[in-house]
Amino acid sequence: MLAIVGAVLFLIAFLINAADISTNDVFTSTNFMLVGLALVALHVAGIGSGWAARGRRR
Repeated sequence: MLAIVGAVLFLIAFLINAADISTNDVFTSTNFMLVGLALVALHVAGIGSGWAARGRRR
C-alpha cells in the first residue's frame, strides 16, 4: 500500500516538474519525490505491507 502511495507522489512530482508549475517551498517536486522515496523504502522494509501471520494454527 505504501508503494502505491509513493508511486502517486512520484506522478505528482513529475507533473509539477513537467508542467513547470510554480508552487511554494513546501510543495516542490523534490519534496514530493523525497516523501515518495521514503514511502517506498518503508514498503521494502516490510512496514505497511499488509497482515502477517504471527504463528501457525492447527
